[in-house]
Amino acid sequence: MESERLIAGRYRLRHVLGRGSMGTVWAAHDEVLRRDVAVKEILHPSGTPDDEAEVLRERTLREARSAAALAHPNLVTLYDVVQADGDPYVVMELVPSESLAEVVRQRGPLTDVQGAVVADAVAAALGAAHRAGITHRDVKPGNVLVADDGRVKLTDFGIARNVAEATLTSRGITLGTPAFIAPEVAAGGAVSPAADQWSLGATLFAAMTGQQPYEGANVLQTINQVVHGDVPSAADCGALADVVAGLMVKEPGERIALAEVRRLVRPLLPEPGTDVFPATSVTRPVVEIVRPALAKPPISPDTPLAADPGPLPFMVAPREPVTRELTRRPGLAVLVALSAAVLFAIGGVSGFALTRTVAGAPLLPPPTQSAPSPPAITETPSLLPTTAAAAAAKGEQGAEFTIEVGPDWTSFLEQRANDGLGPSTVVHLVAPNGWYEVTVQRFPDYYEQNRIKDYLRLVRSRWAEDQYFGEALEPTDALPPGGPEPAVQYSYRTVERATPLARGTVPPGPDLRRSRYSRVLPRGNDLWVVEVVVPTEQEETGRSRLFDTIAPTFRVSG
Repeated sequence: MESERLIAGRYRLRHVLGRGSMGTVWAAHDEVLRRDVAVKEILHPSGTPDDEAEVLRERTLREARSAAALAHPNLVTLYDVVQADGDPYVVMELVPSESLAEVVRQRGPLTDVQGAVVADAVAAALGAAHRAGITHRDVKPGNVLVADDGRVKLTDFGIARNVAEATLTSRGITLGTPAFIAPEVAAGGAVSPAADQWSLGATLFAAMTGQQPYEGANVLQTINQVVHGDVPSAADCGALADVVAGLMVKEPGERIALAEVRRLVRPLLPEPGTDVFPATSVTRPVVEIVRPALAKPPISPDTPLAADPGPLPFMVAPREPVTRELTRRPGLAVLVALSAAVLFAIGGVSGFALTRTVAGAPLLPPPTQSAPSPPAITETPSLLPTTAAAAAAKGEQGAEFTIEVGPDWTSFLEQRANDGLGPSTVVHLVAPNGWYEVTVQRFPDYYEQNRIKDYLRLVRSRWAEDQYFGEALEPTDALPPGGPEPAVQYSYRTVERATPLARGTVPPGPDLRRSRYSRVLPRGNDLWVVEVVVPTEQEETGRSRLFDTIAPTFRVSG
């Protein structure tokens, strides 16, 4: 049986504890030392080239070296790293536990004493990691374990990196979970230990209120809330209000130190041996957070800007985002000659709704509860050339491109593992309030095995049947050839579901209906996809004022 595999002649896999984007965690038994352990099986997508699989293996070894350097009672201990059939397995301490996220979901927000215990333990764990030169990068309630015996441990240094080592550009290093990442990281800045301090504050906020510190209709909007929105008030965090407020400061250098966190919570800590997480413990009520609206950027009367624009899971196969800084080049001209101009009207004159009618597709997704209206697109925005690289590996050639977007749009980069099509790199460019998004996706060496029809099949597979509507596809013979087959125009609608953080919380926000306009562009042996995403209620103006303005500026530079 699969669950009875013996790894490295000693670790017998018993049952699955959990699955994540980087692999599977098993409950296992060490038959040499006769103790129970957890084994993390590192997976890579089928079809991954050998050189990329080797990068993944090297990254796993780096992770293991980082984690093995740590020894602290509030950190999950790493015991061993072994290989089986060329794939790495990380052997760790098995901690019978629930995650802090699960504790909050099942029992509600923490009491002051419980919050103090978590704050003290995680601050101590991070302090040990930072002293060893390691930044966790993904502190969140799901990575804090509350053991059955009351111990609190920080886990999953799977995306940690030793800052003393040379940086390895590796596929799938994640940005972190959107609601808990530090603003400077979400904006594409450097990751430092101060980012963990912010994430600790955000984790404590969620634990003490039952609500995430930032919530958007989708992941990109959440990221924009983190970058551009006000810091949520810590007033509802009970006795930990000063700690949360001191950690969640947008300027990294002004966040309180981890030692100060421990000093502030020390008076709240219980006597040693006290069980502060009994199964019948009384918790605080879920707090309904009043979230401030995003500050709107000033609009010059002389210079038209994008209409107050302003999401990851991420429904994901194994894919994790990487944040990078994009380079602005104000002097670049609008480049049209090599662009993939696609109109989404059949015959070049019909509207988006008509293409759906002709195709026999429903015009609208099912109705949802009322949602805030996006800002009207009243005029064509002013744009600024942006140069970025959709590179899958350090030093890769031919991955640079130029496209024009608003000057204040946020950008980040995501690596995706696509079932059967090989990996791709996606550059996200998002308007300040999250309503409008441009993505540029590159599939390197796509035409060794695939065609455009395979990409279209992949898009459909990413959405549930009741979340995908109104597909319209049309060849674009007018564009100059750039690869083995003609470019196509492609449009569709989606519905993104919102979910609450914890049981008993206020209801989630309304579903988000979005219209997506794509240009699918063969370029040499690569496939590029330029997509503009707008709220469905604004699809016509979104197409004419955003897609038809932005997409023609796309150009592959390399």
